[in-house]
Amino acid sequence: MRVRCSTGVQVQEYSGNFCKRIPTDIDLPGIDCDKTIMVTLKHDDKFQEGTECAFQCALLYTTVYGQRRIRVTNLSLPCTSMLSNLFRSADLDTQFACFLKQAASGIPASPLSQVREQITNLCINILHSYRKFCATVSSSGQLTLPEALKLFPLYTLALVKSIGLRNDGRLDDRSYWASYAASLSITLAVPLVYPRMLSIHDLTSKDDDSIISSTIPLSSEHIMDDGIYLLENGEDCLIYVGNMVNPDILQQIFGTPSVEGIPSQLVLEQFDNDLSKKLNNVVNEIRRQRCSYLRLRLCKKGDQSGMLFLSYMVEDKNPGGLSYVEFLVHIHRQIQTKMA
Repeated sequence: MRVRCSTGVQVQEYSGNFCKRIPTDIDLPGIDCDKTIMVTLKHDDKFQEGTECAFQCALLYTTVYGQRRIRVTNLSLPCTSMLSNLFRSADLDTQFACFLKQAASGIPASPLSQVREQITNLCINILHSYRKFCATVSSSGQLTLPEALKLFPLYTLALVKSIGLRNDGRLDDRSYWASYAASLSITLAVPLVYPRMLSIHDLTSKDDDSIISSTIPLSSEHIMDDGIYLLENGEDCLIYVGNMVNPDILQQIFGTPSVEGIPSQLVLEQFDNDLSKKLNNVVNEIRRQRCSYLRLRLCKKGDQSGMLFLSYMVEDKNPGGLSYVEFLVHIHRQIQTKMA
């Protein structure tokens, strides 16, 4: 595979899972539509307003039927001299996927504390640039975020607290996380570190069209002892059961009236009631969106599995880092220091 650019732009480096034998090309033993290669570009010339830059990605490959083919993808983007236009049209998921892959590539070579600091500083520098060059006049005591990147600090905090960058993580888990993130598609980058959480004990009271979209912030203050919650990151699905759940709800979902009666090896059956049918529809819809089997795991309050579920509550303050509010304050102070 090779990426070509128009005059004034050149490829600086490729990132992902591949072999590179010559500077201009990368070799891929296998590739599918769910994998992503990140290409870092740099420009060494000024662009004129109103012109366009062209990019081309050419992939020479052999199909499973032995046919030799070449796939060419072309892209042309308008040039602008206004930094505000860049922030206005920024793609948050793509930007974050780059952060994620940079963090994954830094794990083998740098201390985890250094990788976390680099990621945080990248976020600070981007938001400082917006505050300095693009934001309208506002109070210095107010944190100003571009509309397209307003969730950037939240996702950065989630990345800093993720399995791959935590000091207390297992080495095997960190190694798998780094390898998985290196070729992860853009649509799965955010869920990997900031999973989607839904309440499922009250599914029958929700409108069918809004079930998937009615997500809950990843904070323990939203988790009640009488509730059941589903958390999915595109690969795993954790179902957390509180210790005071109504026995009728447990019976409808798991076929048993007590938490102790739910087997640890969870198999989600569909029973003849609305709640069970809705839950199965939700899980199947998530699987359809993620193009993955979505492994199910039961988590109970008070045991090790429950602690695993709560470790995903990245908006809480924990030994691994600041709370979301504290992180925003930290970001704001760093920007103010740079502005001084």
